[in-house]
Amino acid sequence: MLKLSPLSLPPLTLDKAIQVLDMGLRTVFSPAVSSRPYPAADISSETTLSDSERKHAAALMRINHVGEVCAQALYSGQALVSRDQANVEALKQASRDEVDHLAWCEQRINELGGRKSLLNPLWFGASFGLGVTAGLLGDKWNLGFLAETEHQVSAHLHSHLHELPAQDNASRAIVAQMKIDEEHHAETAEHLGGAALPAPVKLAMRLASKVMTRTAYHC
Repeated sequence: MLKLSPLSLPPLTLDKAIQVLDMGLRTVFSPAVSSRPYPAADISSETTLSDSERKHAAALMRINHVGEVCAQALYSGQALVSRDQANVEALKQASRDEVDHLAWCEQRINELGGRKSLLNPLWFGASFGLGVTAGLLGDKWNLGFLAETEHQVSAHLHSHLHELPAQDNASRAIVAQMKIDEEHHAETAEHLGGAALPAPVKLAMRLASKVMTRTAYHC
């Protein structure tokens, strides 16, 4: 049974609030900048994609971009109320990797002639609230939520490797590297003591993810 930890929360200062607001505005409205090389940099742009394949690939990459927007918000909310500095650092490192993912997905969306989700502000706000809620349950559940999120994202990315057009090697290279990173985040969270979430919570997370992905595919 999930229980709210009785330990005192870290102080919420004006400085922290401003940092969260700034990060949210940059995530939603500003182009992300990657600190790592673009995975598709050495892959020639496909000229064999049909219009329908290009549109489908762009929609799938938009879903992945929305997932990274949500990840930024989740990790920010979780780190804001986490009590353990090692856990905060793990969340921040995951967040830095997700910034790379944001940049890669956005670049690929542009290359495919697509657009980002119009609902990104909504995705960010809802995910931030969920992250704070997870953090308030205590660090073992906070990390457990991180691990389960990453496991589900990894499975979702695996499905995209099968759904993307066979000749879209650029998108595949991006998704494959993202999948490696997400699996590493999950392993780190479990190593730090993340607790396995109850089955109903995992199911609720999967259902919420389905709603997000179906909506983001179109808008």
